[in-house]
Amino acid sequence: MGRLTLPLHVEYLKKQYEKDNFIASGRKIPRTGGIIFSKLKSLEKLQEVLNKDPFKINNLATYEIQEFLPSMTSDEFINLKEE
Repeated sequence: MGRLTLPLHVEYLKKQYEKDNFIASGRKIPRTGGIIFSKLKSLEKLQEVLNKDPFKINNLATYEIQEFLPSMTSDEFINLKEE
C-alpha cells in the first residue's frame, strides 16, 4: 500500500507548495517518517490540509505538530522571522 500511495503523496505535496502552504519537506534519517515545514498561521487550517494527505487518509502516517516562531534566521530565511 505504501509504495502505491507514495506517488499520490508526492502529488499532494506539490499541490501544497503551489498553494504556498509548505516551505520545505523531506525524509527523516533514519527513514522513520518525514518532516514538513508549513507557513500556515492557523493550526486548524494546517490540520485541515494535513488530513488531505494520502498517507494520512490510508493510515500510513500520523502527524505530530510542533509550532515554531523563529527569532533568528540566515538572510535566506529572513521572511520567516516573527515581527
